[in-house]
Amino acid sequence: MAVERKGRAVCPGSYDPPTLGHLDIIARASEVFEQVTVAVVNQPVRKQTTLYTAEQRVAFITAEVEKHGNVQVKTFDTLIVDFARAEGANAIVKGLRAISDFEYEFEMNQLNRKMAPDIESIYMFASPQYTFLSSSGVKEIARFGGDVSDLVPAAVAARLGEDLNKN
Repeated sequence: MAVERKGRAVCPGSYDPPTLGHLDIIARASEVFEQVTVAVVNQPVRKQTTLYTAEQRVAFITAEVEKHGNVQVKTFDTLIVDFARAEGANAIVKGLRAISDFEYEFEMNQLNRKMAPDIESIYMFASPQYTFLSSSGVKEIARFGGDVSDLVPAAVAARLGEDLNKN
């Protein structure tokens, strides 16, 4: 039985680089919502620098989500609730892998709810095969020459190999 898609959602993150876990959450959100905007933060607050520019991260994700038809990818550099409002979204969708994710996301949810009680935060548990997967872990594996081909899209795996092994 097909589920009727309703509403608009944003899926925010740094996506540096995008992983198969990220893409799984985006794909699942696209089955629930009428329109999904993947919101790539221009410069993450929790990270000093990114390996890839916002434009490169957008390109990686766009190539992977075109097949969904109801997903677009944009950068943002404002509060996520302000970006969500500008996109006409009524939900922020995030993935949860572990208790450590929950603690951080719980705090963010409370702050976002205070600023925008009309925008709901919705959390999807990571699929079992992705519960361990993080962008920082992928970069560390790639930096030491490990195989990340089953953790990220092929284009990302190829670029990581090139970009992290230049020295």
